Amino acid sequence: MTFINYASREINCKIVYYGPGLCGKTTNLQFIYEKTNPNAKGKLISLATETDRTLFFDFLPLELGNVRGFKTRFHLYTVPGQVFYDASRKLILKGVDGVIFVADSQRERMDANVESLRNLELNLKVQGYEIRSLPYVLQLNKRDLPSALPVEEMKAKLGLNNEPVLEAIAASDEGIGVFDTLKAVAKLVLQDLTKTT
Repeated sequence: MTFINYASREINCKIVYYGPGLCGKTTNLQFIYEKTNPNAKGKLISLATETDRTLFFDFLPLELGNVRGFKTRFHLYTVPGQVFYDASRKLILKGVDGVIFVADSQRERMDANVESLRNLELNLKVQGYEIRSLPYVLQLNKRDLPSALPVEEMKAKLGLNNEPVLEAIAASDEGIGVFDTLKAVAKLVLQDLTKTT
């Protein structure tokens, strides 16, 4: 649910990165944070364990221009990939405006991708959302690994509704596909917002 503050003329949108453990959700956010102009971002908050996995969320307010004279601010979150943090996943999805599903391209991780996608659909329903009516983007991460599945095979197993599908190598120095993915979901969220305002 987009939050509009008329006093400060600001629109706040929430984007959630979802996916199985170690698929690259936090890596996406870290790259965005490192490459974004300091004046356009807030503080990156990360709660992680000793193994450097996100426990709850990463949060990065990012300003991406104006909509009808209102400054738009995107709040980026990641959910924990581990199944036993499902309550946290549900909480983080509350009030979501757009979702990026980060899929791990490795053949041996396909079952984890499918399970996580089903979990996303279920948790969205609990919050009163239908994934097919939300701004949604599928990112195929880790495309550089030798066991990466063909794109068409991944789309056949993970595609939902002709959503934008972007290839990525988030851990590369160039962060291949990271900003393209964010721009794709931001564009969908802004289109949605324009319809409702």
